[in-house]
Amino acid sequence: MDLMNCRMKVAIVYASITGNTRELAEELYERFLAQQVEVDIYKIEEFPFSHLSHFDVIAIGTYTWGDGEIPEEMRGLYQAFESCGKKTIVTAVFGTGDSFYPRYCGAVDLFRDMLYVHTNLAAILKVELTPQVRDLVRCQRLVESTLHRVNHFKKAGRFWSFGVDGWETNQKA
Repeated sequence: MDLMNCRMKVAIVYASITGNTRELAEELYERFLAQQVEVDIYKIEEFPFSHLSHFDVIAIGTYTWGDGEIPEEMRGLYQAFESCGKKTIVTAVFGTGDSFYPRYCGAVDLFRDMLYVHTNLAAILKVELTPQVRDLVRCQRLVESTLHRVNHFKKAGRFWSFGVDGWETNQKA
C-alpha cells in the first residue's frame, strides 16, 4: 500500500472540567478538518488506548489539577504513551490553565516532557483560561506543525506500526 496516498488520521483526546479545554479541542478539530485529514475527537473516557496505533497524529488536551498535576482521568493515557517507548508517533499536547497558579498548565508541561522522550513531539500549546481570538493563530500553528512532521516522515519513506515489541519504524520497500 502506498502510504503517500493514504488520508492522514488524527485523534484529539482531551479531558475538560470547565469546558475550556473542550473548547480548545473543538477549535483544533475544526482546523484539522480544514486541512482535509481524517480527524476524530474523543473525551478521554471514550478513547480506547488500544487505538494509539490507528493514528498518524495524536493531540492530547488536558487541564491541570491541584498543584500542577495531571488529572486522574488522563493518567492512563500518560502511562500508555510512556510505555510505548519509541519516538515513532507524532504527538502534540495542548491545554488551558490559569497563570495565577505557580505551575501554569503544569499538566501540559508533564505531558510535554514525557512525550518528548517517548514520542515524536511536534507541538505544544498553552492557553490562558478560555481560547481567545489571539489563540486562533496559535491553534493553526499547532495543526500545521504536526501535519508537517508527519508529511516529512512519509516523504522520507518511513511509516509506523505497532508490533509485538511496541512501536516500530519501517522503511518503504
